[in-house]
Amino acid sequence: MSKAFFVKTVMVVSLIFSGIVMAEQKETLGDWDVHYSAFNSTSLSPSIATQYDLTRSASKGVLNIAVLDKKTQKAQTPGVTGQVVNPLGQIQELDFQQVTEGDASYYLAQFEYSNAETLRFTIQVGEQQFKFNQEFWLND
Repeated sequence: MSKAFFVKTVMVVSLIFSGIVMAEQKETLGDWDVHYSAFNSTSLSPSIATQYDLTRSASKGVLNIAVLDKKTQKAQTPGVTGQVVNPLGQIQELDFQQVTEGDASYYLAQFEYSNAETLRFTIQVGEQQFKFNQEFWLND
């Protein structure tokens, strides 16, 4: 898969899942490029939510993670786990489902949040880990 094809694929997936194109969020972990996006589930169309067994709700988010080989940019499936912590220290374990469509493979998980809440994500990809924070707002 060429890099141009990959970039186009990421843009299409971002459009499908979030309704908008956001700045790239990427971590490099050893030989992998890990692309991730967390967004409000209400930005999903009802048909996409149903297709991926995701719940649309103003207080639910979706985390999308794709793991690629850093050199070839081919999809990797190392296994992904993680958790989310809210400002009160309450922990939610993320239950990822792996989705494979043609040459693409990615992981999806849902999480809950309250209005104007900054969540701390800890993501385990294979034997490696990365963390990020993101603020979420309730949408109608």
